[in-house]
Amino acid sequence: MKKNDPEHTKKTRRFSPIAGGGSSSDIINLSAVKLSDAIRHKVVSCLDVMKAYLVQIDKVNPTFNAIVSLRNRDELLSEAAQKDSALAKGIYHGWMHGFPHAVKDLAATKDIPTTMGSPLLKNEITKHDAIFVERLRKAGVIIIGKTNTPEFGLGSQTYNDVFGTTYNAYNPKLCAGGSSGGASVALATRMLPVADGSDMMGSLRNPAAYNNIIGFRPSFGRVPFGPAMEIFSQQLAYEGPMGRTVKDAAMLLSTMAGFDSRVPLSISEDPLQFAGGLQADMRGRKIAWLGDFNGHFPMEPGILELCQRSLEHFGALGCIVESATIDYPMEKLWQTWLTLRQWLIAGSLGPLYRAKENREKMKPEAIWEIESGLALKASHIYHASVDRSKWYQTVINLFTRYDYLLLPAAQVFPFDANIHWPKEVGGRTMDTYHRWMEITVPGTLSGCPIASVPVGFNSRGLPMGMQIMGPAKKDLEVLKLANAYERMSEWTKKTPADAR
Repeated sequence: MKKNDPEHTKKTRRFSPIAGGGSSSDIINLSAVKLSDAIRHKVVSCLDVMKAYLVQIDKVNPTFNAIVSLRNRDELLSEAAQKDSALAKGIYHGWMHGFPHAVKDLAATKDIPTTMGSPLLKNEITKHDAIFVERLRKAGVIIIGKTNTPEFGLGSQTYNDVFGTTYNAYNPKLCAGGSSGGASVALATRMLPVADGSDMMGSLRNPAAYNNIIGFRPSFGRVPFGPAMEIFSQQLAYEGPMGRTVKDAAMLLSTMAGFDSRVPLSISEDPLQFAGGLQADMRGRKIAWLGDFNGHFPMEPGILELCQRSLEHFGALGCIVESATIDYPMEKLWQTWLTLRQWLIAGSLGPLYRAKENREKMKPEAIWEIESGLALKASHIYHASVDRSKWYQTVINLFTRYDYLLLPAAQVFPFDANIHWPKEVGGRTMDTYHRWMEITVPGTLSGCPIASVPVGFNSRGLPMGMQIMGPAKKDLEVLKLANAYERMSEWTKKTPADAR
């Protein structure tokens, strides 16, 4: 716990983002950074903040189904009042003091079920928090519940047999993306000030694009993943932040990131670097537009056009944007991906799969991943790792010529929520349940930091996004470019209410 110093307690009346304390609508529409300041300077109380968000959840969650396992209202209000009492005594826990927060339902929470969207785990309560959840609690959050996710986080469409389907913030007949679908929709519809997510195959990038918010997949090791039984091989899925602004996402990263001895490959750099200013002169920065990789990735009409139109914003910032190609067999990259993903999924879900009665309750996509992984040989894993290493060398060679890489965040716009996954994209048949999200694989297998930023809306009012990718460990540089782009494009200012 921290005591307020005089600098933060004097003349607090000068800060007034909300005249007279403000209405519930005023509170939930504040950015997370401004909400934090309002709480710290006692312009609004933690109790008022909790009430405002619970009112919004009551209002919109029945439509969108983004937040699940919501805790008892009286308990939450009591905890908010306790945060106010602490603040009155000069005790300030951190920038998220009094924030209502729902954790993605893949991450462990010791007081709320972590179902992973599976009927097999619907009553599962772990004895520990995930490392980043520990950090959020220390920073002052009040955990109100979880955010919905596909079963075991598999697939970029958020539905499961425990809680049902999460619907798109801009059109509740369409899908939310995934696997951080609940998190992105809760954030876009103002049910949360910020949200955590995780990303193996675009799960921070695709739902951000589908809901017009910011998703950030950090460098490998930036956010330590654990506690877990296996801490050396899990190098495909990372946890990271989502925000309605780049600054909000960066602030959440400053809390989630940082070395932890329980995860020996985690990064030791000071995470407070992400809490500082993001302003930077982007003039002269060289950017490669990768597009659809010379037609390798089929695209729904309109996606490339929106992305290419947004390249003008980078030009207006003084960046030099060029079309570029990558000399690498992309089908080989896909096979590398399948091998490594199936190996990890079979390892983590194999114990559940062994019992026949469990298999009968698992979705077919999970069964396919596990059985494919169990059929692999050690040599397959090794050669896939070698091929991934070759891909990384290809990427870093490209970074000798360019500072950043740009590519679409998805290959299709949000689709009918009753469809589990698109069977065809751009006239091409999809041979797996996740092939339609192949555009995220190059970034995943690189291990590099990637921000998903909005690029606008198609003629049907549906959002889309673009990936900004930077060199390994250059997370702050990626966030700086994303911040400059956000200020220039202003797409994040268009809310779901505007669309309706």
